[in-house]
Amino acid sequence: MRHGKKDNHLGRTASHRKAMLSNMASSLIIHKRIETTLAKAKELRKYVEPLLTRAKEDSTHNRRIVFSYLNDKESTKELFGAVSDKIADRPGGYTRIIKLGNRLGDAAETALIELVDFNDALLLANADKPAKTRRSRRGGSKKADGTADVQTVSSTKKEDHPIVAESEEISEEVKDTDESKGDTEKE
Repeated sequence: MRHGKKDNHLGRTASHRKAMLSNMASSLIIHKRIETTLAKAKELRKYVEPLLTRAKEDSTHNRRIVFSYLNDKESTKELFGAVSDKIADRPGGYTRIIKLGNRLGDAAETALIELVDFNDALLLANADKPAKTRRSRRGGSKKADGTADVQTVSSTKKEDHPIVAESEEISEEVKDTDESKGDTEKE
């Protein structure tokens, strides 16, 4: 029986799984984001977040423990250097998983896992927004027609990703066909 055992074995032996997660964690630390399957990304998050917490306190003991998990000197140096400086004041939640859709070959769900503090596009977009204040439920400054401000929506930066670009193309095609239908109905 496997009651209460939460780990996804990912169809691998224990040694293969340990080596794979170690390599993926090293790649994530060095490159700051990697693309993988959703199941692997979720397991990698459980593997790497305790290592990131250990890196906040730079001691010989913590370095040895992290090195025993990563088995890579360069990624350990990067983790205790640049990465630990950025995550020093964050209380947890160092990674973000973004679903990307299904892979063409085997229809596996793919995802992008990244370190939260190293996504410059989102940091720049959030820097422009003013701090939120609490408001009462009654009343508010909503626009009369209920539309969003076009300038603020279009000014946010999007990553160049095929899924985002594809969805924008589809929405433009739908708008074009709707406009052409409206023209034929008027005639």
